Formats: sequence, C-alpha cells, structure tokens
Amino acid sequence: MLFLQLVDDDLGCASYLVGDEHAGVAVVVDPAYRIEPYLEAADKHGVRIAAVLETHTHADHVSGHGRLALEHGIPVRVHAAAGAAFPHEPLADGEEIEVGDVVVRVVHTPGHRPEHCAFAIVDRSRGDEPWLVLTGDSLFVGDAARPDLAVAAREGAEDLHRSLHRLADLGDGVEVYPGHVAGSLCGAAMSSKASTTIGYERRFNRALVDDLDGFIGAALGPQPPRPPNMERIVELNRGPFLGAQPQLAQTQGGDEIVLDVRPARAFAAGHRAGAINVPVPGSSFATKAAFVLPERPLLLHAADETEATTAVRSLQAVAIFDVVGWDVGGGGERVEPVPIDELEAVLAAGEVEVLDVREVDERDAGYIPGTDHMPYRKVRQAAENGLIDGKPILTICESGARAALAASVLKAAGIDARPVAGGITEWRARGGEMTSFRRCGGSS
Repeated sequence: MLFLQLVDDDLGCASYLVGDEHAGVAVVVDPAYRIEPYLEAADKHGVRIAAVLETHTHADHVSGHGRLALEHGIPVRVHAAAGAAFPHEPLADGEEIEVGDVVVRVVHTPGHRPEHCAFAIVDRSRGDEPWLVLTGDSLFVGDAARPDLAVAAREGAEDLHRSLHRLADLGDGVEVYPGHVAGSLCGAAMSSKASTTIGYERRFNRALVDDLDGFIGAALGPQPPRPPNMERIVELNRGPFLGAQPQLAQTQGGDEIVLDVRPARAFAAGHRAGAINVPVPGSSFATKAAFVLPERPLLLHAADETEATTAVRSLQAVAIFDVVGWDVGGGGERVEPVPIDELEAVLAAGEVEVLDVREVDERDAGYIPGTDHMPYRKVRQAAENGLIDGKPILTICESGARAALAASVLKAAGIDARPVAGGITEWRARGGEMTSFRRCGGSS
C-alpha cells in the first residue's frame, strides 16, 4: 500500500496520495492548488493517479483538482450535495472505490459542509476492515471542525455531532489522518500532530466526549476568524475547473499595491513608500496577506526570484491571483521600531495610541494597561473607514511580527505608525505590568 501525507505548513492543510504500488495506481485526496508534489510522488512510486477525491468544497484554500483535470485528464469526484459546476461523478455513502488491493470506503459525514465525506481506507492484503480514515474537515487531532461556515451553526453542529460518532464507530485502533493540522482557521484547539487514533480521540477529544447539548454549546461559542477570501475560494472550488496561472515575471510595475515579502528587518531598513510588509518566512503568510490586502493588483517586492515565487504560490493558494510580477525590494522609506524599554515612558506621556493587534483570546489572557485593541486583520478596514484618529500609533503583538505587519498597513493608509520591537513576550520578561480580562461570551 502507498500512503503519503502532504502538508502545507503555511495554511495547515493536509492532502493525501493513496494507492497500490504493485498495481501502479493511486488517488489524490484534497489536492492543493500546487499539484507538482503529487505528480512527483506518483512518478517516484511508479503509480498512475486515477482520480481526485474531494472530502468537500474547501473554504480556506484553492483546490488543485482543476489543474489535475485540465492538465492531466484526471477525473474528479465529490458528493452531490456540493452542487459542483465542474464535470464529476458524485460520491455516495457506503460506496467502495477500488485502487488495486486498496479500497476507499466513502462515509458521508455532513456538518462542516452538507457534502462532506470521510474516506475509510482498507488494505485487502491485510484484511477487510479499515485501518485508517481520512477525516477531512470533520475530526481533527484534539478538536473537531467548525460548523458555521456553510450552514447555520446549530444545524451544522447537530449534523457534525452525528458524523463524529459515526466515525468513532470505526473502532479505537483505526488511525485518523485529518485535512488540517494546527495553523488552520477551521478549528480552534487542533494539535500540530499529523495523525491520531479513534481510541485516543474518544478518550481526550471533547468533541467525542461531550453529549449533544454540550457539543452544540461549544460549537456556538467563540470561533477563530473566518478564513479570508472564503466566498471567493468556495466559488472557485465549486465552479468550473481552474487551470494554471502565467509564470511570474520581473517588472517595475506601475500603480499596483506593493506587497513586500522580505523579512520585517529588511523592510524596516528600506522599502517603497506605501508598501505593505507580510514576510514570506513568517507563519501563516498567505492567510495574513489575504486578511490585510485590498482587492487590487499586486506587485511583489522580494529579496530574489526564489522568494517571490514562494510568495506567489502561497498567495494563489488563498485565491490571490492578480499579481502583475515581482521586483527586488528596497527603497527610501524607513521605519524604526520602538524598543520595548521605551514603551513605559511612551504610555505615561500619552502622546501616542498603543494598539495591541493580537486576537481577542490572546488579549484577554493578558495585556498591557493603557493599550487599545484591534486585531491586525482589521486595521486596514478601520483606517479606510476613518475609525482611527490622527494620533501617532504604536502597534504591539506577542513577538513583534504582527505588529510590524499592522504598522506597515497603517503607514500605507497614511497613518503615522511604528511597531514595538519584542512585543508582549519581552515586556513580560522585563517584569512589565499586565492585566487580564475575563469575557462572558462572544468573540470579535
């Protein structure tokens, strides 16, 4: 049996190549838009990709099923409830798809989305019972999927609870390989582990421990932010096949938005006026970029072509395709981060607004008295809508990365903004005053 898990570390998305090396055949489950790794793996193991199986219509990343269909003639399968506008053969609950001696058994598991299916994998050379299950966006390691992206949260939670217990009936020894690991916005408490077992999750995962009322109560509570570009991504994944994009070329561009993808330190040392800085080497690059960028053509500024190519691949994964090209980063605009040891005096003077740009749960757990709060992903809209006054702003986060990003967004909007170096982590280490807030319910 051939079984490979491929993870996009930037988005926390997992996809799979499953097949029979002796028979020379395999299927791809939940492919990413960048399909080259599946083709390379199939070639390495001497298998032909016979089909693409989608657990559901993804809302946080663009699927590669269109490229595999258009460029390689590979058929695509998804449950009929997806309402897919592309050519496909619908999946059916209980259906068994033979891939040599490997059998993919379809388990309809609605909740996250009405069409969602899990795939129980049987290796007939070992027996007739499944020994692993690809759970997509239903059961995660330590968590369960959010039910509020496609239907009303309560309706989705009720369906998801039934689906999770159907998966639990597969047996404690069955290995679980999810569609997401930590870093995704599709669950709040998921682990970064690549896999788990039904037995472990039955014992420790509150989604399988809670009764229906408890599960619904948790599902209706605070959730992570909705994935950026969600409606656009769903439209692309459900619509006609989407093919490959033109190769990225070097150009000086014109009046496009400049997205500078170099590290924050390089950006601070010199960049084009009006540029927004979202570093490629940082975590969740594509998600952060999608949250803060306006819907306008982009010009990438990068250290070199390799960095630019990495950036454009990640942007395409979240449906940002309007990139005119790239150029070498740099320029006369500079930004000087404020040292953490100067922050106390700045707060006492009251001449600037200090904006904590972390998420609500981070802020509630501990923040610096006298600071205001707005998640980094909301600062562009706030600036454009006149919700930020003319006072100079210092941005702060846990380590400094989101603060630098937010400051660049505010500066691009014409606001005097600088990040605080080191962030809350260094403030705590210096013994700086902190307070916390206990929230009764809700989230922003």
